[in-house]
Amino acid sequence: MKIYLDVCCLNRPFDNHSQDRIRLESEAVVTILERCQIGKWHLVSSEIVDIEISKIPNPDKRYKMKILATIRQAFITVDEFVEARAIELEGLGFKAYDALHIACAERSGADVFLTTDDSLVKKALQNKDISRVRVENPVKWLMEVI
Repeated sequence: MKIYLDVCCLNRPFDNHSQDRIRLESEAVVTILERCQIGKWHLVSSEIVDIEISKIPNPDKRYKMKILATIRQAFITVDEFVEARAIELEGLGFKAYDALHIACAERSGADVFLTTDDSLVKKALQNKDISRVRVENPVKWLMEVI
């Protein structure tokens, strides 16, 4: 199983866990990363993930997220296909970085693109007939597969 995590997922374990939702999403992300690390699943990442991580202002958090990103087994660079697909997705109302993440996930052949961004999940659901990858919240997805 190929899994693409966006930066909000990679960031979730470092968020404040005082809210139940954040704690549950954090636990789901950690479980997914553990399964990728032991080879049960394959983590896909991209140039866009690296760019977003490099823009994190907190150096400690940025360093920790870079370490998490090294668990990846596949890496997608932005090419003409990804750029064209991202432009198409932006035309459907996706934000620029979200469109690039989805295009990279599609390019990799990922089975699922996970995000904690509710508006992104909602937008993807509205366009599920057009998307070539399932977009889901990590808690909901993990509950389905285990």
